[in-house]
Amino acid sequence: MKRILSTQNAPQAIGPYSQGVAAGNLLFLSGQIPIDPSKGEITATDVEGQTRQVLNNIKAILESDGCTMDQIVKTTVYLKDIGDFVKMNDVYKQFFSEGNYPARSAVQVAALPKDAMVEIEVIALK
Repeated sequence: MKRILSTQNAPQAIGPYSQGVAAGNLLFLSGQIPIDPSKGEITATDVEGQTRQVLNNIKAILESDGCTMDQIVKTTVYLKDIGDFVKMNDVYKQFFSEGNYPARSAVQVAALPKDAMVEIEVIALK
């Protein structure tokens, strides 16, 4: 059975997709960009701030379904500039318990929606 995840504490979808979908005991979250949900726009101007906002958005969606960041099993990180990997990683690791990091892929892309510097999608186990 499929169930749609939605919360006002994360940016609303800017297209025909859901913030997330629960299917059985798995949660699939759409890629999150660093939109501040209280302002409806990207406010951070550096990759650290944008990564923090993205992960806070992911956390809000997970919490709306009673989950935590430690239940994430896989992330995919899209970076506008792979040279920002270390800076992104320094913020990323703060959102997970030491030794409980999810599997991850990170790739550079030509562009992201709204000219974001980072986008992250996740799969979590409920």
